[in-house]
Amino acid sequence: MKVRFLLIVICVSLTSCWAEPETVLVSPDEKIFLEFSLDKNGKPFYEVVFKQDTIIKKSSLGFDFQDSKSFSNDFMVVNSSTTTFNETWEMPWGEQLNVENHYNEVSIALQEKTDLKRKLNIVFRVYNDGVGFRYEFPEQDNLKEVLISEENTEFNLTEDYKTFWIPGDWDIYEHLYSTTKLSKIDATVKRNHPSLGQTYIPENAVNTPVTLVGENGIHLSFHEAALVDYAGMTLKVDTEILSFKSSLVGSKNTDYKVKRTLPFKTPWRTIQITDNAPDLIASKLILNLNEPNKLGDVSWFTPMKYTGVWWEMHLGKSSWDYGMEMVDGKWTDTGKAHGKHGATTENVKRFIDFSAKNNIGGVLVEGWNTGWERWIGFEDREGVFDFVTPYPDYNLEEVTAYAKEKGVEIIMHHETSAATETYEKQQDTAYALMQKYGMHAVKSGYVGKILPKGEFHHGQYMVNQYNNAAIKAAKYQVAVNAHEPIKATGLRRTYPNIISREGLRGQEFNAWSPDGGNPPEHLSIVAFTRMLAGPIDFTPGIFNIKFNEFKKDNQVNTTLAHQLALYVVIYSPIQMAADLVEHYEANPKPLEFIKDVGVDWSETKVLNGEVGDYVTIARKEGKTDNWFLGSITDENARDIEIDFSFLDDNFTYEAKVYKDGKSAHFSKNPLDIEFETLRITKKSKLKVHLAEGGGLAISIKKL
Repeated sequence: MKVRFLLIVICVSLTSCWAEPETVLVSPDEKIFLEFSLDKNGKPFYEVVFKQDTIIKKSSLGFDFQDSKSFSNDFMVVNSSTTTFNETWEMPWGEQLNVENHYNEVSIALQEKTDLKRKLNIVFRVYNDGVGFRYEFPEQDNLKEVLISEENTEFNLTEDYKTFWIPGDWDIYEHLYSTTKLSKIDATVKRNHPSLGQTYIPENAVNTPVTLVGENGIHLSFHEAALVDYAGMTLKVDTEILSFKSSLVGSKNTDYKVKRTLPFKTPWRTIQITDNAPDLIASKLILNLNEPNKLGDVSWFTPMKYTGVWWEMHLGKSSWDYGMEMVDGKWTDTGKAHGKHGATTENVKRFIDFSAKNNIGGVLVEGWNTGWERWIGFEDREGVFDFVTPYPDYNLEEVTAYAKEKGVEIIMHHETSAATETYEKQQDTAYALMQKYGMHAVKSGYVGKILPKGEFHHGQYMVNQYNNAAIKAAKYQVAVNAHEPIKATGLRRTYPNIISREGLRGQEFNAWSPDGGNPPEHLSIVAFTRMLAGPIDFTPGIFNIKFNEFKKDNQVNTTLAHQLALYVVIYSPIQMAADLVEHYEANPKPLEFIKDVGVDWSETKVLNGEVGDYVTIARKEGKTDNWFLGSITDENARDIEIDFSFLDDNFTYEAKVYKDGKSAHFSKNPLDIEFETLRITKKSKLKVHLAEGGGLAISIKKL
């Protein structure tokens, strides 16, 4: 490990000199250098060099507090320690089985020279794929509690990077990505959007992960890891000096953004650094900065594909609510049911039968419990849902028994309507019900403005709500797939029952968004931005792409082959076959790929790609050693070549190819798909044409 300490004496006059301690930390492969320093006023700075190019120039570190002097300057280094660490750990489920965790670290202890002589530690870790650093507030006599009004972490860039960003919204991540130069970012234009129910963008800032591409091929992505008991971080943009600066999500109920009792550690601030796009996806920096598994054996959860009562509601075929009325404070069947309720015993059994027949392990049931008549649009949503009482036409006992008989698991749904106090009070009861019926996964939702009023989805209050719900769920052997969530920050390593989450503009926007839905480029950006944070419950697999029978003005803006490819490209240990049963039964050939494709992987290879243009990923299924490949493109057609050198030596494989037909086009002819069966070896190569908005899916099995 190369770590050095230099004492540089700088004299600006005969009578004015100061000493500047400097620490340089180097990545294991010696391509990334991080330099820490204090200026003459005791203000801390860092700088990052990659392959001899400065990519983060001198950037300051510190805090503002509500009721005391800022941590800004007046520091001196009182101690430092260095270490090198190298391990390989196993994921219980994930993109790969084994993860290398190799870094060099320096911990620098700072103390104020005057006043209360308060202390602050800064820890830097340098990996081959980037940098992570965090602040540590140690136990000390003169500081017991901090009220942080702002964290002042700078990322000063040296180039006007091409940037893929969504606005720094305090409530949602469901914006379309914009692609602009850093100097042209204007998040404030996104404040009033026709498709978004609640949104708050207080300043020109971006949410993370935000990914940047330089003219010389350098790729950067800024995010955070191990977000616990702290506010989510947005990045305020200075378009003049080409800089990001941390801007924490706050609350309307307090003047501070974070309240913590010492000692504590902040989340890691992360910079993923590569010289190509595929290596961004391969990076495990975010995961490695989290603590190891605290739950122990989690074999009670099995990665799975699932179907469910969900898409039909977005299409308008059925509804979440039954048509009950509130009488004397209780939901009552007054005989006025509208007949469009989706979560009926009969309908759910139909999904169970289909799933059992097609190697699909779960069925999600939304709209099963009372309260949907008042779940949104009402100010006071506390007490609307109770998470245990089904509608009259849904027999929970009968459905769960039928599912067990068929070897299918029911996935629970908890829509909290962002009424956090109701959900917090009832979690034990709700999770106990799941445990009783053998349900090991729940999809939670937080649609609406947060209650109590004044809180935001991404502030400290809600970070604790999301994390505590998952930690409690583990006690009942329940895994959580959160929608309208806080961002993923790698906590799935520490709490593996945090299996997936939404946290992006999902498939449902194609069904009802008045702006034309998600453009073809959407997921070619998501793979290099949001997916760097962790698993995504995107709900792929829509076969009836133009759904004219329900909504003539909407469609999915991809080809059918693109939808199949998403099962490999977009990672999640749970993957939904989101379309209606009848649409799958009408297309048995492409359904074969969904039936075959895995969800839990021992290896992942990112074969090619460019941010926002296209990406090709191959993954090896852990339990079978079968490979599956997915490739997607944006609105531009392109020819790609697949190199199968990732396959094993001395074996012949059968490759079932699902590709765009000759006239395929995401809008003009999205269902044009061709099928081909080939014999290949690791020496094989395959040239394929991807249509506009198109894709490629391949199932690869040893003969």
